[in-house]
Amino acid sequence: MAGVHVYDRFLRQDKLPHIWCSGCGNGIVTNALIRAIEKTGIDQNQIVVVAGVGCSSRANGYLDFCGLHTNHGRPLAYATGVKMANPKLHVIVVTGDGDSASIGGNHFIHACRRNLDITTVIYNNDNYGMTGGQYSPTTPTGAKSKTTVYGNIDTPFDLCKLASAAGATFVARSTVYHVTQLADLIAKGIEHKGFSVIEAMSCCPTLYGRLNKLGDGPAMLQRFKDQAIPVQKARQLSEEALQDKIVTGVFTDRKDRPEYSDQYQHVIARAEGRE
Repeated sequence: MAGVHVYDRFLRQDKLPHIWCSGCGNGIVTNALIRAIEKTGIDQNQIVVVAGVGCSSRANGYLDFCGLHTNHGRPLAYATGVKMANPKLHVIVVTGDGDSASIGGNHFIHACRRNLDITTVIYNNDNYGMTGGQYSPTTPTGAKSKTTVYGNIDTPFDLCKLASAAGATFVARSTVYHVTQLADLIAKGIEHKGFSVIEAMSCCPTLYGRLNKLGDGPAMLQRFKDQAIPVQKARQLSEEALQDKIVTGVFTDRKDRPEYSDQYQHVIARAEGRE
């Protein structure tokens, strides 16, 4: 729509201002998402945004698309139903590290395995921000949270490695400091025919940052700038050299696997005797 700003086109102005904490990176991820959608040129009415429960999932309430706000950990199950019912729709899931990899972990790995054409944007702030700052499946070892006050002893998931190993055909990561890269990666994920995962490293200064003495929002953004390293360079370094680094870029971009809803159409055709 010529002459209309992207914010006016894709945001529900009557729902603003948002309720995210000062310094939270979720607004930056949401900004990158609508910039990515604008870049693709996809009809706004052909997009469905599905959210679960958590700070990240509140983004759906601000976005002016058809959408579903679903149960905790279940957005991919609902998104699967939407896509299978109408494969022509562009389905985007907004979810958090806990929503996708803990209570929703089983749905996540099987969505990757099926390779259904859904774009999943994971807002990863390393904790359960909405419910008080408990540790999540991505909380770094040794980090403090409301439920690991003496330091987390669990080994965190690498969500991109998990997604690639489970079968996702487009997997990428960026941070809320690298806004242009993040928007470009989300756009590539939307345009990719198959299951795509874009991990957006976000900051939670109110809970995770405060408990780990990481400073305010700008300080945490600076940490992302200092810690980020392109995947091409990371492949030349040892595991020891990569400690405390955030590897960014595209990890998987496969076009050799069939898309699930396309395959299912063949099942229907065979059942009806057309194949």
